[in-house]
Amino acid sequence: MADLFLNQAEQYSVSRPNYPQELFHFIASKTPHHDLAWDVGTGSGQATLSLPNVRYRSTSPAMSAEELERDVAKPDTVDLVTIGQAIHWFDLPTFFQQVKLVLKRPQGVISAWCYTTPQVNDRVDAVFTQFYFVDSRPYWHPGRNLVFDKYESMEFPFLPVDGAEQTGPFEFITEKLMDLDDYLWYAKSGSAYQTALEKGIDLLSEDVIEEFTSAWNEDGSNQKSVKFPVYLRIGKVGK
Repeated sequence: MADLFLNQAEQYSVSRPNYPQELFHFIASKTPHHDLAWDVGTGSGQATLSLPNVRYRSTSPAMSAEELERDVAKPDTVDLVTIGQAIHWFDLPTFFQQVKLVLKRPQGVISAWCYTTPQVNDRVDAVFTQFYFVDSRPYWHPGRNLVFDKYESMEFPFLPVDGAEQTGPFEFITEKLMDLDDYLWYAKSGSAYQTALEKGIDLLSEDVIEEFTSAWNEDGSNQKSVKFPVYLRIGKVGK
């Protein structure tokens, strides 16, 4: 799955949103100890969590038990596992076994979050809906469905963290100032667009770009604050 992003790593890192500090503060407040964190599937780096005095191990999810102990941590030693915009690509049963192995019991925390489609205004959003949910749909990876339902249907075999009655999804909002070029780079950075391109189909044809251009320029403002809803699942390992 990582191959889908190799050809567009630069635009992915530039055009994708960063995550709000409120998200990180919430995760930190639910994590009793801040000694060691395992950040999984960081990719271009947007998910990297910045907490003071925390040691991080950033890896891909495809690891054997031996690699896990060698490259991440020994069993029952990790305080926090973070996965930003990536867990929907994973082999979840295997990954969750690994998480349960390394997290400190009973309070070690796993946090996984995703962002959904950008929100600009009614006109631009209508064009994006056609592009993304209709034209791109045949090229979606099955894991994408977990993002569309905000990770709500994802199997998540962990307990609610202290002070919470459930494991989420909890909603946050992040914003990114974008011009039209930035926005189109974002559209091109998606896996469905890249999959279609590999098959000789450019989903952002001249006609589609013209629709985006007309919608974007309608209010006379080139730069716009684009909102991305962020959804978090968070839980603790328990005994």
